[in-house]
Amino acid sequence: MSKTAFVPTMGALHAGHLSLIELAKKYSDDVVVSIFVNPLQFENKDDLAKYPRDIDGDSQLARSAGATEIWAPTYDEIYPDNPTIISAGALADKYEGVNRPGHFDGVVTVVDRLFKKVQPQYAIFGEKDFQQLFIIKEWVRKNQIPVEIISAPLIRDSDGLALSSRNIRLGDDGRRTALVISRALHQASVSNHPEERMLEILKSEPGFTLDYAVVIDEESFELATPGTTKRRALIAGWVNGVRLLDNMAMSVGA
Repeated sequence: MSKTAFVPTMGALHAGHLSLIELAKKYSDDVVVSIFVNPLQFENKDDLAKYPRDIDGDSQLARSAGATEIWAPTYDEIYPDNPTIISAGALADKYEGVNRPGHFDGVVTVVDRLFKKVQPQYAIFGEKDFQQLFIIKEWVRKNQIPVEIISAPLIRDSDGLALSSRNIRLGDDGRRTALVISRALHQASVSNHPEERMLEILKSEPGFTLDYAVVIDEESFELATPGTTKRRALIAGWVNGVRLLDNMAMSVGA
């Protein structure tokens, strides 16, 4: 029985998604890409309605990157009955979870359904949504789910902005404003006081509304301490009403 590498997506594919598919090809010749806009992840019905959908275009992009099967299930295929919501744990109430209550429960619930349908040996998730990646890894570990979670590096555009399906909503001026995020991360990564440096830079940009900027321990997701060896900075905020996320590994003893 051949092993399957699985890349779950909500469509609106960009180069970041394609990099996940290309990584999946290194693990298996059988690469399944799902396209399903999961309503359980949206706390705002307007955001759900506005989410871009282009099955034909996404399918062509996925196949060009090496996908061997595109699966675009209907809601009834994923949730044939009233879904039992799976708890994503205590971490789901921190950081992203504060402004998006129930979001990570929806993520874990749909991933559980997708895994049961596809039954992959490998599943590829990007580091762009670092909290989501951590939560999924912990859920798989605690429940002894026989799927190996593969982390894929965050992909940036040539100007440094982290790739996201939401970037198209920024406009030219908003995009220029959003570059303060990657600038803050890069400067923080070589600072002895990364959190203070991030906040200083982010607060200097009036068009950016900060939600949080923290440095965590990658292995526990607790706030980093002087003894933390694997540090990562997380930033979230809004530009022109568009919520943006980014993160970057921090040097130790910069």
